[in-house]
Amino acid sequence: MNMQHCNLLCLPENYQMKYYFYHGLSWPQLSYIAEDENGKIVGYVLAKMEEDPDDVPHGHITSLAVKRSHRRLGLAQKLMDQASRAMIENFNAKYVSLHVRKSNRAALHLYSNTLNFQISEVEPKYYADGEDAYAMKRDLTQMADEVGTPPPPSSTGDSPLLRQGWGGGVS
Repeated sequence: MNMQHCNLLCLPENYQMKYYFYHGLSWPQLSYIAEDENGKIVGYVLAKMEEDPDDVPHGHITSLAVKRSHRRLGLAQKLMDQASRAMIENFNAKYVSLHVRKSNRAALHLYSNTLNFQISEVEPKYYADGEDAYAMKRDLTQMADEVGTPPPPSSTGDSPLLRQGWGGGVS
């Protein structure tokens, strides 16, 4: 599976194939891929809904990866926004959460400055190697007000295609 290959190339946290299938079967409308002109996967977002019945509906980003050769093109933002819109449209999500390594400065910049995530807490020794994680949240109420309005057109003329990881296409 190309998503798993992209994960292996980009991230220190790697998942077994069954984990991708679990997300794909449980929340097929929430995971997206970015493909190059040859149909090769160059990025993905793996997302799910949290299933705590006592809490407000909210999503969680399990994994986001973009190959080095395709970074700084806005793909991560597009993938994250598409997954967030799908959480709102399909599940009425109020916010989305994620975890990020404290040492991952590039991801922290993306999440904080570009995507408006806020650090909600530090989770000590979250990762298998003992590194701490920032738990982060993004409020989706403003995006929910904009749902129904098509996303802005791409600023990169030949940017990769985004589509659902399981199922229909997304332009």
